[in-house]
Amino acid sequence: MASTKPKKNIEIVNRKASFSYFFEETYEAGVILLGTEIKSLRAGNANLTDAYCYFEKGELYIKNMYIKEYEFGNIFNHEARRDRKLLLKHRELKKMEKKVKERGYTIIPYRLYFGTRGFVKLEIALASGKKTADKRDSIREKDSKREMDRTLKSIKF
Repeated sequence: MASTKPKKNIEIVNRKASFSYFFEETYEAGVILLGTEIKSLRAGNANLTDAYCYFEKGELYIKNMYIKEYEFGNIFNHEARRDRKLLLKHRELKKMEKKVKERGYTIIPYRLYFGTRGFVKLEIALASGKKTADKRDSIREKDSKREMDRTLKSIKF
């Protein structure tokens, strides 16, 4: 008999990234994970705050992504902050590697989620850093938008 419960969609977002960087392009990458890591992710135990991506021998890896050790794991449990390989098309990897080397872009992990087929996907962004003034502008825009929403809510039609 099929289960009637809808699946809970797990999504882990790095909110700090959009505040600190301008996103030029975004890509969807697969991640090579162990079984205990998948189980821990399904429980929602992960963090992308300090994570970043780097190239090694033409392959892209994510470093410092935190996935909590699985509670019911045994001696074969995974390390919480190990390096994990990202899966992208060869053409995309070459394009990103070229931009990172030449123009000083960085690759930031932005969002971790389960795809339609149940595989873990990582949304990464080719980004350039914001200056302090740009960050202040972002804060000012958020505040003005919030203020407009408040005034529209208070006005009754």
